[in-house]
Amino acid sequence: MARRGRGLGIAALVVGLLGVLLAGGGALYGRSEYGRGTVPSQSMAPTYERGDHIIWQRLDGSEVRRGDVVLFSMPGRYGSSGVVMQRVIGVGGDRVACCTTVGTEQRVTLNGKPVEEPYVFGGDADGMRRPYDVKVPKGRLFLMGDHRADSVDSRVFDEGHGGTVPVDAVQGRVTDDRTGPALLGTALLLGGAMVLTGAGLGIGFLVVRRRKAAVPPAPWPTQPV
Repeated sequence: MARRGRGLGIAALVVGLLGVLLAGGGALYGRSEYGRGTVPSQSMAPTYERGDHIIWQRLDGSEVRRGDVVLFSMPGRYGSSGVVMQRVIGVGGDRVACCTTVGTEQRVTLNGKPVEEPYVFGGDADGMRRPYDVKVPKGRLFLMGDHRADSVDSRVFDEGHGGTVPVDAVQGRVTDDRTGPALLGTALLLGGAMVLTGAGLGIGFLVVRRRKAAVPPAPWPTQPV
């Protein structure tokens, strides 16, 4: 009985601690690596509609690539409207221009070549009928919304950098890959289950100890008179 009780106590401690480490580590990693939010406007339609729930990965702005949808903050440009979501069209060293006529469509060009943009709203890559030709400075990004007629983006601003955004303004990249968050969710569930299992083993350990304490000691053998 004593050996069994001691084993339950050790198992409760080990399983419980592992559960706390797994759940706590997963939660901390998730908070440092990912964020969640809601799309506030139609500027990224039809890819992301107003009210859509998104998951974004925290990263340094220097890690983003052309075509990425990023979240960034520029209070001096957008006031207190918070975080803005737009697509990266050009990175440092690129030349972004609009528009060249291909058939009946207006096309954005990147370094002199038309960009394939199947994601733009209504197939309209221009939207503003306002020509631009920008050489993106190093350390900056040229950003646009997918709904070109309903997006206030790099085409609108001219602050000496062709409307571009500094890479250090980027807070994260929107991701449709749910593998990482799903694994983190699994770790949290597994960790929680282990904590509950450890608690159950701990209760079993206490029950065994109580029963052991309640057993009266065996009487001394009596001697015949």
